[in-house]
Formats: sequence, structure tokens, C-alpha cells
Amino acid sequence: MSPKKTALPREVVKWLQTLDLSFYPKNVRRDFSNGYLVAEIFSHYYPHGFPLHSYDKGTSLCAKQWNWSQIGRSLQKQNLHLMKEAIDGTIHCKSGAAELLVQQIYTILTKRHISDIQKQESDFTDQQYQESLPALARSTASKAIKNNLAITEIMAKPDICTNQKKTEVILHRHLEHKAEERVLNPGRFKVKSNRSQLSAKNVVPPSQGDECSDSSSSGGTASKLWSSSTTTGASVSFKEIKVHQPVKHSLVNY
Repeated sequence: MSPKKTALPREVVKWLQTLDLSFYPKNVRRDFSNGYLVAEIFSHYYPHGFPLHSYDKGTSLCAKQWNWSQIGRSLQKQNLHLMKEAIDGTIHCKSGAAELLVQQIYTILTKRHISDIQKQESDFTDQQYQESLPALARSTASKAIKNNLAITEIMAKPDICTNQKKTEVILHRHLEHKAEERVLNPGRFKVKSNRSQLSAKNVVPPSQGDECSDSSSSGGTASKLWSSSTTTGASVSFKEIKVHQPVKHSLVNY
């Protein structure tokens, strides 16, 4: 079985299948977060450097922090290094972090190069996923904060200022994307044109000037008809009626 919705390259998936792990990662983001599978993978290459009996299979934040601290000390002894941002993103189940970390482990242990290795951002946001969705299905501001700021991040670093800065960065990025959408698709956001744009649309070309015609009626009224061209090409007629006012006789006797 292959991992569900995994972005791992084919050669990495085949490599994981040859390691005879205690359980196969069906969900890469979830199953690698506590670090136990990472320690098990390294134990196949360094049996004495990563004793599995000292690792916890739990999924709590304490278990994750303990396992990854153990892995960090063991990697230092073997003079091996993993990307810290990828480790933090894997602990907090960030988008793309676990996939990038597994690929890095693959290149370190097998000395092989991955041709289509992923290029993920250091903050591991869901921007790429949001861009693949239709405009109506994309996250709101509150949903964007929830998706990109895990509860375990707040628990690991409960400092208010730090979490506030993270929230502001997420919100600023979300507003920038919304501004780009307004420019690309103004009709969806019902963006109204300003007065200069409206006046430019309503200007009649000089070659299509107004045409007027006079006609007289039997009732002593004169009428004028104007036909002007609009921006849509349709002809609209307007009629002006002039009425002769009756003469008022003065009531004053001279």
C-alpha cells in the first residue's frame, strides 16, 4: 500500500517499503510527527546509535519533544544533520514538512540524488493547496490562521508576543492574496469603478455625434428628437416638448 495523499517521490516510497518498518506510514504528515519512525529508519543503518527501546510511540506533544530530542543527540554523535525547520514543521504537522524531511533522510542514508525533490518554503504554509482550490472554496482569514498555526506550536512556545507575530504574518499574507484576487477578478468582489473610469466609458466618439430633427405638430407645439450612441451600440431617443403659455390679461383698469 502506498501512503494516502503523499507527495513522496516513487523511489523514496520503494525505499521505505524495503526497510520492514513496524508499521507503514499511511499518512506521512501524521505518522512521522512523533519521530518514532524516523528513529526506526536510522536504526537500520546505525543499530547501536538509535536504540528503539528509548523512544515513545505516543502522539502527545511531550512524547514528540522527547523523541526528537533523542534523535538530535544521536544525529550529533553520528555527525549527521537534518533541517531544523523541517523537524519543527514535522512535529506540528505542517504542510509539506514531513515529506521534505523524509526526502532529506533518504539522500543522507542512501547517498542518492532525487531528481524531483520538493522545494518547500521554510514556513510550510498551505499556500500551494489554497491556490489549487477555486476562489469560492479558499480559506477565510480566521481559517488561514487556524490552518497555518497549530495548537501544538502555541503549547510548545506559549509566549504571547511570539504567537501574535506569527498570526500577523499569516494574516498579512492572506490579505496580500486577497488583494491579488481583487485585481485579477474584480467582478467576484463587486469592485465598483471610480468616477474617472465611468466618465471615460460614457464619452461619445466625435464621429458619432448627436443627430437632431425637428417636427411641428398641429397643436402649436414644437418637438426635437435626439438620437445618441451609447457604449453598447444601442440607439436611445429623447423627446423635448415645448408648450406655448397663454397670455395673461391684466385685471387692472387704466
